[in-house]
Amino acid sequence: MENVILIAVLLIIVGSAAWYVIRAKKSGKKCIGCPAGSCTGHCGSCGGSCGCGHSEKN
Repeated sequence: MENVILIAVLLIIVGSAAWYVIRAKKSGKKCIGCPAGSCTGHCGSCGGSCGCGHSEKN
C-alpha cells in the first residue's frame, strides 16, 4: 500500500512540474527558471545569470 501512495505522490509532483513548464512555455516565457520570468535577450533583472544562455549583451 505504501508503494501505491509513493507512486501517486511522485506522479502528482512530476505532473505538476510538467504542467507548470507547459503553461509557462505557452505563455511565451523563454527562461522559466529566471527570477524575472522571461529572458528576452536584454535580461536586465536577471543579469544573464539565470542559466538560459542570454545575457545583457545579447
